[in-house]
Amino acid sequence: MRVLLAGALGVIGRPLTELLKRHGHEVVGTTRSPARCSQIQALGIAPAVMNALDSESVRAAFAAARPEALIHQLTDLPKTFDPHEVDAARERNSRLRIVGTDNLMAAAQSYGVRRVVAQSIAFVYAPGKAPYDESAPLYENAPGSTRVAVQGILALERAVTRTPGVEGIVLRYGRLYGPGTWFERPPESPVVHPHAAAHAALLALTRGAPGTYNIAEDDGSVSIARAREQLGFDPAFRLDG
Repeated sequence: MRVLLAGALGVIGRPLTELLKRHGHEVVGTTRSPARCSQIQALGIAPAVMNALDSESVRAAFAAARPEALIHQLTDLPKTFDPHEVDAARERNSRLRIVGTDNLMAAAQSYGVRRVVAQSIAFVYAPGKAPYDESAPLYENAPGSTRVAVQGILALERAVTRTPGVEGIVLRYGRLYGPGTWFERPPESPVVHPHAAAHAALLALTRGAPGTYNIAEDDGSVSIARAREQLGFDPAFRLDG
């Protein structure tokens, strides 16, 4: 399958690129910076310069790549955790999830993309009884900048799952941990390793009904029964080597 991977150089994008190649998919990876195209080529895939906040840039990338599927792994977060920058980071990330996702879905619909897999998060459910399944409400009235994050997530999920003619799958990831993430060891649950998160995205290209899936370790905080059953998700998955 010809796949446009938005966010190929990210913490999930890099292992996902390797998995997609291993399974015979033809991958075009995006970056905002022409200077980083060589890094994408070093991963063994074709680069595409794309600014998701610019609708014309997005349409140009789709026109050149002509993908059959889109995997949306875009975020706008700093590489290291700084509590003083959290509010500003959530504002930027929410804008990307709202404006960028709208641009991606409009282009996907225009260019006949059949399936879209997009990154969401599994740690903004409204307070209630754990484990939370995918039908539990999100924390729309959260205090502070968390509310901004939830607004971005809600907009992303609506755009991905409600675009006519597109099979939209949303993967609600736990907090990432491991090399290249904010946390070397598992932080507050729910959590997921980037390799397991990437494997879930690979599986979702060809498996599972459209909708939302919790992608996390099975620690009782969120239910991953749907992802296990429909996607074959295994939170213990790790890339060899």
